[in-house]
Amino acid sequence: MWDSFDEGDSEAECEHSLRYADPNPESAGLLDAVSAMTAITPRVRRVRPIPIRPGSIGNDYWSPGVVLAIFGNMQPQLDLRLLSYFVAVADELHFGRAAARLHIAQPSLSVQIRKLEQNLGAVLLLRSSRHVELTPAGQILLDESRRLLANAERAVNLTREAAHGVSTRKLVIGFQGNAAAELTPHILSTFQSLHPGIQVQMHSYDFSDPYVGLADGSSDVAFVRPPLLMQDWLGMEALFVEPRVMVVSANHPLAQLPEVSVEQVTNEFFVARKAPENWRNYWLATESRQGEPVRVGADVATVDECFEAILAERGVAFSQASTQRFYSRPSLAFVPVTDIPPTALSIAWRTDVASKPVQDFIDTARAVASLHTVPGAWSTRPHNSITEGAHRTTG
Repeated sequence: MWDSFDEGDSEAECEHSLRYADPNPESAGLLDAVSAMTAITPRVRRVRPIPIRPGSIGNDYWSPGVVLAIFGNMQPQLDLRLLSYFVAVADELHFGRAAARLHIAQPSLSVQIRKLEQNLGAVLLLRSSRHVELTPAGQILLDESRRLLANAERAVNLTREAAHGVSTRKLVIGFQGNAAAELTPHILSTFQSLHPGIQVQMHSYDFSDPYVGLADGSSDVAFVRPPLLMQDWLGMEALFVEPRVMVVSANHPLAQLPEVSVEQVTNEFFVARKAPENWRNYWLATESRQGEPVRVGADVATVDECFEAILAERGVAFSQASTQRFYSRPSLAFVPVTDIPPTALSIAWRTDVASKPVQDFIDTARAVASLHTVPGAWSTRPHNSITEGAHRTTG
């Protein structure tokens, strides 16, 4: 097995490490295996043995000259620290804010990002004095970095738990708003009874992440509301479908009506979700407005922020009908809408991650949804994987 050495090691230390290395070519297989497990160090390309002429390099077969010749074709390594810096800049799209978030100096952050770009041989960010923008390569790296950092953190946590004799496995359930409405406690309690060795953690996400933690790997399975841009890794199945309603202040004239149509509210100011465009437009019912523009009175990130904006009479909003049973307030009114499509509550997961706890949770959710009903909603067919309301990305 190869002994490790750093750039700061002396020539003698390097030679000492390599003198006792295993020259067996099968060692390359070990490197491949470690690379596959960590998903951090790229594979090392095997190279043809270099003939050594006696006396040409020195008496030591494993001299630094031979080491350089053998390892000169090694691909660059990914530094998790640099990836975390890059993610911060990509999130903020501003070096100053990212540096403050990371508690480092801005010039130092700029140097580290340039170092990452040099290591990868790719421009990740387009910079100007007033603007920072991700390149296509940067967007790819951002998506992969989120997943890689989440997996690294999970590996650390699992290792520490194992070291301390903790055998409980964790399953992170992502959700927004009222999750799966009245089904949520039934699903959780049933799953916990069937799988007591798994610790379930519920994690709430704001409107900016319609994938509810699945995209960056921070959740294992999630309750989501389509439409979602379909991804190669995304699996999704509807549990039930329910109507959408108009949420208004109790003082608003619309609150006195038994029902409303989109045509009646096109001139109203709306509270919009801070979310990707397709999801934002869905909750503004742009597909039912006959081309009429939306008047936005406020942008919000959470359900609570939405209702506070409505109470402040900054606008009205569409929501799922079950919201009124979980966020009911005397100052709010929920009015049925006659002419917009209903909304589905789906369970979603990553198809590229094999996990028995995730599959067990999906099976439990299916079974519970077939046995229990949500008031005012209708169940979907059992085992009906859906892509309704989803759009496949291009490019």
